Amino acid sequence: MAKVLCVLYPDPVTGYPPRYARDDIPAIAGYPNGQTAPTPKDLGFKPGELVGCVSGELGLRSYLESLGHELVVTSDKDGADSVFDRHLPDAEVVISQPFWPAYLTAERIAKAKKLKLAITAGIGSDHVDLKAAAEHKVTVAEVTFSNSISVAEHVVMMVLSLVRNYLPSHQYAVNGGWNIADCVSRSYDLEGMHFGTIAAGRIGLAVLRRLKPFDVHLHYTDLHRLPADVEKELNVTYHADAESMIKQVDVLNLQMPLYPSTEHYIDEKKLKLMKRGAYLINTARGKLVDRDAIVRALESGQLAGYAGDVWYPQPAPVDHPWRRMPNEGMTPHISGSSLSAQARYAAGTLEILQNFYGKQPIRPEYLIVDGGNLAGAGAHSYKLS
Repeated sequence: MAKVLCVLYPDPVTGYPPRYARDDIPAIAGYPNGQTAPTPKDLGFKPGELVGCVSGELGLRSYLESLGHELVVTSDKDGADSVFDRHLPDAEVVISQPFWPAYLTAERIAKAKKLKLAITAGIGSDHVDLKAAAEHKVTVAEVTFSNSISVAEHVVMMVLSLVRNYLPSHQYAVNGGWNIADCVSRSYDLEGMHFGTIAAGRIGLAVLRRLKPFDVHLHYTDLHRLPADVEKELNVTYHADAESMIKQVDVLNLQMPLYPSTEHYIDEKKLKLMKRGAYLINTARGKLVDRDAIVRALESGQLAGYAGDVWYPQPAPVDHPWRRMPNEGMTPHISGSSLSAQARYAAGTLEILQNFYGKQPIRPEYLIVDGGNLAGAGAHSYKLS
């Protein structure tokens, strides 16, 4: 019998399960790049249910217990006496989410003598020390593309919310006001603006596709240039370096992975390169930006708005300055955890487990680290240093 340790975010404060707003969700069979959606056997939940929280258990209990394995599910992940740390030394598999990450540091991996597999239920495995995982021959996998479109939709929502000054305008209405002048004094049309994304992978490209109908000028920079036919289709301008693009755009979107060399990539210097009154969107990782530099740029007016779905650490402390800075559109890390996305990343987690315990190969597109090296999607997206 093996122990599977699963860290998920807490249940709704009003209790579990919630009363769902809809009776079903669309079935998504595949993704824009031709990759098929997860195809596990005997799904342990109904798509559209809240499975990303503790009581939802990603729908895994029936499958794992049918094999005689123990499933431990908790949201208590921080500190030496956390449930996560107490069970980690005996865990063969650790499952975590980017939204409520259980940070698998080198120290924790060293203590996890039985650990063979670390699964990200979602996309983004930077909460795992990939170098340590490789050294200890721990396989790291994530459910690639499962929530990429979910995040892309969230980006478009944030762009429009900032540019059109939606959130303050909504609050005036909620408060009983009719402050039209106050609302429109910071409201602009997105049409005609220049939008740029740093990284145009699955999410970044999906954002570009969704913004094209808004008649904006599209820009991107990436280590891997898009095919010529895609650039022509989108009428998008490629920049060989981020700095040249940053100077030109009205809205800048961050979509690159986080590793040591990209920590605090957007700092005081790069913020000063941006147009005064530009907007910055970050649904990638909180540590890609300098926390306090963002606050100062908003307070000075260098940035007209910052919308972020990611923080560091997660969950963010109550006194985090991003909770009270001006002209922000912050959300908890929800962009990739819609009920639609949960159906896919929970199914993908089950597929990975069924392959692992069935001694079948895990899809290459799900692999990040395998056999002591970056593998599959990880070889394209991550670095070990």
